[in-house]
This record gives sequence, C-alpha cells and structure tokens, in this order.
Amino acid sequence: MDIVTTHSAVFGIAVICAAIGMARASFYRWQNPMQGAARPRVSPRALSNDERLVVLAILHEDRFVDLAPGEVYSTLLDEDRYLCSERTMYRVLAANQAVRERRDQLRHPAYAAPELLATRPNELWSWDITKLRGLKTWSYFYLYVIIDVFSRYVVGWMVADCESAALAEVLIGETCANQKIERNKLGLHADRGSSMKSKLVAMLLSDLGVTKTHSRPRVSDDNPYSEALFKTLKYRPAFPEKFGSIEDARAHCRMFFEWYNAQHHHSGIAMVTPEDMHYGRAADRVVSRTAVLLAAHLEHPERFVNGAPSAPPLPTAAYINKPAASLPEPTRPSPADASAPVCAIDASPERAPEHGILEAQASELPLAPGDAPARASQAHDGIAPASAVPAEIPPAPRRSVAGRPAARVAPRTSTARAPKPSRAAAERSGTDTTPVVRARSKSPVAIASRAHARARSGSACTPHASAAAAPARDAHALAALEDQTQGDVIPLHPQTVSPRRDSRRIDPRQNLTTDPETEVTRH
Repeated sequence: MDIVTTHSAVFGIAVICAAIGMARASFYRWQNPMQGAARPRVSPRALSNDERLVVLAILHEDRFVDLAPGEVYSTLLDEDRYLCSERTMYRVLAANQAVRERRDQLRHPAYAAPELLATRPNELWSWDITKLRGLKTWSYFYLYVIIDVFSRYVVGWMVADCESAALAEVLIGETCANQKIERNKLGLHADRGSSMKSKLVAMLLSDLGVTKTHSRPRVSDDNPYSEALFKTLKYRPAFPEKFGSIEDARAHCRMFFEWYNAQHHHSGIAMVTPEDMHYGRAADRVVSRTAVLLAAHLEHPERFVNGAPSAPPLPTAAYINKPAASLPEPTRPSPADASAPVCAIDASPERAPEHGILEAQASELPLAPGDAPARASQAHDGIAPASAVPAEIPPAPRRSVAGRPAARVAPRTSTARAPKPSRAAAERSGTDTTPVVRARSKSPVAIASRAHARARSGSACTPHASAAAAPARDAHALAALEDQTQGDVIPLHPQTVSPRRDSRRIDPRQNLTTDPETEVTRH
C-alpha cells in the first residue's frame, strides 16, 4: 500500500494499482478502514422522533383509526394541515406494527420437510394411491400400494373402484399382519391425500403402534419412493393405455408386482432384486457376483485395466429428505491485517487469467526479444501467458511522465488501407519482402504490465509470494516503469496512422509498422 501512496502523484493511483494487480477499492479501504459497527444513515429530510409521535397519534384518533392513510392525508389537507406525505404515514405505521393486509386471507404456515431414515427392512414404509384409466371418459380404477423404503419391496397392494379411507384401513391392517410388525417398530409415510389424513387411518395406526408422517403440501418430492414405483409401472412397454374392467387392472398389477419383487434388478439397491434385499439374501448375492468377477479377472487380467473388479456394495441406509451436511463458514481476512501479503501471486492455472489481464493489450502485439524470457518464465512457473486471456481493458490516454515527453507518432496521410501483397507478387515487382515489425503499445498500463512481468520473471514465483519479497518486486517494477516511460521516437510508415486517431495514443489494432533497417533511437 505504501508504494501506491508514494508514487500516486506521479503515475496516478489507477496505473499503480493496475501494475501491481490490486483493485483500487482495496487501496481506498486501506486508507479509511471502518471502525466498529456501521453508522446508521439518517436523511436530513426525515421526521424527528417528536414529529413521528404526532403523526402516529393523529392516525390513532377515533375519526382516523379505520381509514386508510390516503383518506387521512386528504382530510388533513382540507383542514389546512400538512404533517407528512402519505408514504411517510405508511412508514410510521409499519414501524409500529400498525399496518397489515386489509383482506382476511388465509396465511399458510411454514411446514418443515420430513427427514426420515431407514436402515433395515420393515422400519419405514411409504404408501400412495394412483389412478388407472378405464374405458369410459372420467372413469378410473384406484391402485393402493405400500412399499418398503429400505428394500424397495412391495409389501401390499390393492385395486379398487374408488378411493376410500375404509379400504386403506383394511389394506394397512392386513399388510402389517402379514409382515408381523411389532408395536412402535414401524413408520408409515404418505402424502396429504384425503384417505391418508382420514381419522379411520389415523386411529388404526394408533392402535397398531405405527408412527405416521406426511409430506409437505404440494411437494411431490417428499414421497419419492412411491412416485418412482408408479413411474416404473406406467412406463413399462406392457402397460395398457386403458383397462377394460377392474379384473383386467388386477391381473396386470399382479403380474407387474411379481416381476418387480422377484425379477427386477433395482439400481437403488446395488442391482439386486427387492425380494433378496427384503429377506436378507442380498449379501450372499453380492459375494457370489464378486467371485464370478474375480474368476474372470484371473482368466483375463489384461481386460481389467483398473485391477480386480468387485460387485457394487449394498446400501446401508435409505433417506427421505436426507439432512444436508453442515459446511464450515469460509474465513475472510481482516482488511486491517497488515501482515497479509499485499502483492501475493497465485501461480495456479485457475488463477492465471487475473494476472494476465493487465498484459492483454500488449500481448496483441508480437513479442520483442527482451520479452521472450519473461513470457517463458511465466509459462514455466505455471502462470498462463497474457495472450491466452481473451480479456480486454481500455487503453489509458498517453501522457508525459515526470516531465518526460510522450512518444511522437507520425500523422497518417491517407485513410485508405493498402492491401497486403503476396510474396510472389512482391518478388515479381522487386519490392522488399522483409517482414514488418509491429510497434509495441506505449500506454502507461501496458508499459507497467510489461515491467511488472519482467519483475516477476526475475524472482521465484510461488503460489503465494511472501510479504517481504512483495515490496522489492514492486520497487523493481516501478524502476522498470520509469525506464520504459522515457520518450521514445518510433519512425513509422507515413500511411499507417489514421489522422482521426488521437496522436497521443497508439491503437494496437492498427497495423503499425517500422522499417526493419532503421534503428529505434532512445533519448
């Protein structure tokens, strides 16, 4: 920071900050650090506390207590009184919790997401009801399904011609009896349908000792296992568009659930069947699969480039709305911490564009012989060269530095740009075919950037330079900056500079050329 303060009168704060790769806002915050909590901003047009109390008392008068602030404002104007604007009346009422929505609307409470966990079969069930289309319009059959969350095994299902809480009560009771569910050992999750929230089902679950949970309103993701099962059912190729009768629906569902439980290899349970997972045969299945894979590896080891294969492991838990892992809050350095390095350079490839932006203007031109070692050192240390960065910054206007004259540019006599002749045509005409040399950008930002690059190439670039090495590197950069900003006279071709361009600025997009046989003289 001291280097910016010392040389800002000569070069300007913007040029120095750009040369050392620091934002101007950081420099200004360092000059005026904030002490303590932020002070509240008070507008000089705001009402005083006494005036606000007067406005609130008038709004609470008997004649104004049931009127809108617009009515109060207009009435007071008719009485030749002005206290404040209508909007200020609303602000005063809002600050005292005296304004709300005038309409009596239902305000929905905030529902917490259910977070459920199952680590064994018959610990958590999920059930839902879906419709199966019949032949007639608006005719449906209703499929009730109960699925075990951990094993994905369908423990009970039923097809009926209506949705009824009494039928759901029968299905749940018989399924619990078939699975020999003990009291207080099972949780049953469902959405907020009428049958799921009915008193009959609630009383049955209370008698059986089953804990019931419900999804949030209008959130289908809270019951994912039942929804995924219904999608598997209805996206099967054999699923008909319509069912002729309830017997057809029951016959189709019977075949589907037999296939789903005993033959379907479920991707959520390591590609074993739900029946094997539910009745404890999945571990043996994984062991036998691993033995087959090992035998194949012994026979042809060259076909397994990653070593001996193994079957995917079985899941140990199944969640509904798995709790998010708590992440540590990132620590931010204090702006008043003077021990932090001012000019730290990150040499990782991800951070390379930040240090290459300053040289984007100069990198559009060919490298001079003196710049080749600096660019090669940057590439060796992991810093991407500026030519790989597609960023652009506006060139700073030319000005004399410390009393030294700026580079003089010859005026352009013609606005038409001559076409570049081919090498064969040049040889036939006898003209010189020596390649032209492009003039380097002479803006203060580009000069400071090249000087800073040379300073970095002369020292060891580490992912984070130490604070002790930063002032020396910056002093070296400024010394190179002063050396580079001396008045240079560049002899240019008379037809390469546009008269409409500012003579104090060299546009790098123009094809500025110099005679290769003429030597640039430094004064």
